[in-house]
Amino acid sequence: MRFNGSIPGAAGLHLVDGVALLRPEEQVFEAMLTGFANQQLVRNLARTTVEGRENTVKALAAYVNVYPWLWTPAMVDEWLGDLRSLRDLRRSTIRSYSEAVRAFCHFVTDPLYEWTVTCEEQFGTHPVQVVHEWNTAVHVQDNEADAKKRAFTKAELHAFFAHCDDEVARIRAFGRKGWLPAFRDATLFKTAYAYGLRRNETRMLDAADFGRNPYGGEFGRCQVRFGKAKKGSPPKRRGVLTVFDWTPDVLDEWFTEVRPQFGTDNNPAVWPSERGLRIGCQRLNSRFIAYRKALGLDDGLDFHSFRRSYVTHLIEDGWDPRFVQEQVGHEHASTTSLYTNPRELHQMGEKLQVAWSKREPERVRRVYGLAS
Repeated sequence: MRFNGSIPGAAGLHLVDGVALLRPEEQVFEAMLTGFANQQLVRNLARTTVEGRENTVKALAAYVNVYPWLWTPAMVDEWLGDLRSLRDLRRSTIRSYSEAVRAFCHFVTDPLYEWTVTCEEQFGTHPVQVVHEWNTAVHVQDNEADAKKRAFTKAELHAFFAHCDDEVARIRAFGRKGWLPAFRDATLFKTAYAYGLRRNETRMLDAADFGRNPYGGEFGRCQVRFGKAKKGSPPKRRGVLTVFDWTPDVLDEWFTEVRPQFGTDNNPAVWPSERGLRIGCQRLNSRFIAYRKALGLDDGLDFHSFRRSYVTHLIEDGWDPRFVQEQVGHEHASTTSLYTNPRELHQMGEKLQVAWSKREPERVRRVYGLAS
């Protein structure tokens, strides 16, 4: 049964019947990629995910130097083997590459999209699935984060923030304009820790995302609008209450004294760039790495360590684990426990059981954001 290209990604939507192709191999492959992208977009997958998978498929095609209707499992084995042995990519990266190729092959071999028929007509052969259970890595555990990644100790965090402030003072003492970006990044790092934010959650904050809270003043609450999304879903939102006494003072100084010097009259972003709307991820990474190296800290610390530290330090200081879980937006307490240092895990489990076994006073539940 032919569907005549009536569904997104189908061959009939991209190749005109009865028209000779000037470069059939290139044109069919490009049409396949376009169709693959459309098929994923209608599933609400993020454009970054779609583009990443497309780039992976192109990388395999360039490596084996043949088109998808000639791919074999052995070609995939050789490609992934080289990536693992020569480039030393992480296990999760290798598996994401293989899953991208698997998804592409599943798409072009599905009879609904008619690519197998089109390839038979054009080239006398057709694509097959080349990624199977026996030639790909198995996902055997939920958390595959690099074991080196960890939270800051409180002493390390204090030293890091002190170094941020020292750099601002040093640059300003020389009369250089670079003190403004340095001040911005220092405040951004402190804010990421103060609210337990991921990198993109931090950089995507707008000035309107901070609001009053009866127990925290003008900067008593931070509204996160670009939280980590589930596959096929929009960014997840959450509200985070201010827990550290120093946070409002840091933010007030930034908004009233420093941020206006960036010329932000029509810019809603909390962290404006010197040349654009808001700071980019690469700039944050480079600044963080430079400060980490200057302090002689190990590479187990990255931007996400601010979030790990937020969870760890709140648990160490006796905050209700359920509250901490709500603050960072985790659906399961087991996920929150992964962020804590090993010596805190047992205490966290005990506290969580106690929190669930008794009714908290209504005022405390309201402050914690747990009111029913």
